[in-house]
Amino acid sequence: MASISVTSVRFGSSLKLSSGTSQLTGRSTSVKFVSVGWAKNGFPSLRSSSLRVSCAAKPETVQKVCEIVRKQLVLSPETELTPDSKFSALGADSLDTVEIVMGLEEEFDISVEEDNSQNITTVQEAADLIESIIQKKGEA
Repeated sequence: MASISVTSVRFGSSLKLSSGTSQLTGRSTSVKFVSVGWAKNGFPSLRSSSLRVSCAAKPETVQKVCEIVRKQLVLSPETELTPDSKFSALGADSLDTVEIVMGLEEEFDISVEEDNSQNITTVQEAADLIESIIQKKGEA
């Protein structure tokens, strides 16, 4: 899995501090920028923006994960599930998350290590992890 991290800090004559970070881990990219400037009235200003670019798992994988999450948490058909849906926001506790992971392992015929299962908090993270495990399984 590739990981790239870039940080830059720039000071200018206008007392501006700019910081940018970029991370690429697996199939997800996160970019965050913070800019601090000194306003004319003497008070510092802070501006922050964030951009997330995601080269997500296959739509079929995301859809299957949504189906498993819906079934495990007994969610109504009206409950909206998106790749960004957090299990905790859907009412899942730690036991529910373990059951979701077990359902994913069964559906995709994979084995998720305990360390990885504790880091799954959203539908997208689960789908990305599944794709990663399947890819590694195919390379072996």
